[in-house]
Amino acid sequence: MTSPGYRRPLMIMAAVVAVLSLTAVGTVMAVAFNGGVPPVWVTWTALYGLPVAFILAIILLLDSVRQRRRQ
Repeated sequence: MTSPGYRRPLMIMAAVVAVLSLTAVGTVMAVAFNGGVPPVWVTWTALYGLPVAFILAIILLLDSVRQRRRQ
C-alpha cells in the first residue's frame, strides 16, 4: 500500500519548523549572553516552534499507526 500524498510535505514542514526553532533558541541564547534583547519574532519562534513541530510529528506517528493497522 502506498502512503498518502500529504505525509511527505507534513514531514518536511515539521523538520523545517524544528530546525528554524532550534536556530531561534540558539540566537536567543547568544543575544542574551551578550546582554541584548532578541527581537520578538525570534523569541516567539523559539517558544512556539518546537511544540508545533512536536505536534506535527505526533500527528505523523498516529497516522502511520492508523495506516499500519489497516493493513
